[in-house]
Amino acid sequence: MIRITRGEESKLTGWYFEIDRKLLGMILVLVAIGIITMITAGSAEAARMGYPWFYYIKKAFVPYTIGLICLFCVSMLNKKQIMKLSVVGLICGVCALLFTFVHPIRINGSIRWVDIGGLRFMPSDILKPFFIVITAWFLSMMHKIYGSDIFLNRDAWRAKWQSWWPYLLIFLMCVALIFKHPDVGTATLYVGVLFVMLFVAGFPWKLMPAMFGSVVLLGAAALMFMPHIRSRAAHIFDIVPYTQAWYSINSIKHGGLFGSGDEAYVKDVLPESTNDFVFSSIAEDWGAIGACALIILLFFILNKLIQHSASAKDEFVVYTVAGAAALFGGQICFNLMTALHLFVDKGMTLPFVSYGGVSFITFCILFGIVLALVREDTWNN
Repeated sequence: MIRITRGEESKLTGWYFEIDRKLLGMILVLVAIGIITMITAGSAEAARMGYPWFYYIKKAFVPYTIGLICLFCVSMLNKKQIMKLSVVGLICGVCALLFTFVHPIRINGSIRWVDIGGLRFMPSDILKPFFIVITAWFLSMMHKIYGSDIFLNRDAWRAKWQSWWPYLLIFLMCVALIFKHPDVGTATLYVGVLFVMLFVAGFPWKLMPAMFGSVVLLGAAALMFMPHIRSRAAHIFDIVPYTQAWYSINSIKHGGLFGSGDEAYVKDVLPESTNDFVFSSIAEDWGAIGACALIILLFFILNKLIQHSASAKDEFVVYTVAGAAALFGGQICFNLMTALHLFVDKGMTLPFVSYGGVSFITFCILFGIVLALVREDTWNN
């Protein structure tokens, strides 16, 4: 039997002993849960659409392989390499975002997709990890230039490159484009992640009303100018029979305490049973106990991220991991609230569990970045 010891000097052994193996292990457990659900719920959904039972498994093989390779390879990078990767990723993501308006692909009334060589993806998904890294770099750079007070310092608001204006203009442009798609859920998620990172960077409490006011204005604008948002919001507490929410709630109820197992049939007619409503499929198959176990696992991962952010020595790592925690937690909340009919359906995946090509790769890159930065911060500082 081959046994890896710390005395062996190589990049692989160094990575193995320095990486947060508990966090990595929990991520891989989530991936395994997602694959199992893809087999159980995915086979029923594929049959309903007239495809072979292994349709989703075959379709997911390439993106899941790429995603796992990205997870391990990115976790071996250093801070400088992650910055270079993020700059390239941000530029490509913004260009793809602009391309949605040059060559729009309309699906269900939205133009949020791009099709390149038969690969269809949402640029707003690709941008997520790189937006967090660049924002973390910007905040740490502002602290180095202007000291602890980067929000009320007048010099930080002067019209020059190393100030708030270039960053805010680019951020607001991207959020406006995502909002215009329309994709209010993702735009809200980006704003929420930024607010969390600003709060960690020392955002003054007296400016909090203005911050929350901007969120209220964003929601009011969506209700006023987007009829489909207004229509969904009007029926958020109504469970209309034979709608997605109705099937989702009944799927969860049918699971009972211990799950329906082979007798699970509601998910067979549940739309997006492997994606938006994957939690409902799991609750029906594994019951309330299995669903709660999944929530506990998600909570442990989120708690691990918060601990790493709180204990990091490098400000850049603090902000990056905090942003990753905000994105991870925010997307979980959106997905679970949709499944439980506590919020309108915004098409948010459950990280690592929902079936998804680019979305899965995105979270693999994000957590690869987190693992790499935490490893370097822990062992090099």
